[in-house]
Amino acid sequence: MIKNHLSRLLGEKRWSQARLARETGIRPSTICAYYNEFADRISLEHLDRICEALDCQVEDVLEYIPNKQKRTGNCLILEEHGNPRDNETGKGRLRRL
Repeated sequence: MIKNHLSRLLGEKRWSQARLARETGIRPSTICAYYNEFADRISLEHLDRICEALDCQVEDVLEYIPNKQKRTGNCLILEEHGNPRDNETGKGRLRRL
């Protein structure tokens, strides 16, 4: 799992989401999605701008935490169209490799 620490970083620097949006040129709604961990993806360009604005490293913003249950290799479950199944919602027709 990837943990996003943007909310903690902004709190430590006493920056608002609006200030980060102004400093980076990233839309406020996108900053809000990153801040509240609603985003499934983060643009590398956005990550670059955030790190530059906050004067931090990528690993300060994102942290890898190993999953309790492996989701790769022999444990990989795919939907019929090839995308990983969302294990939390259980959506998707499944097949094992």
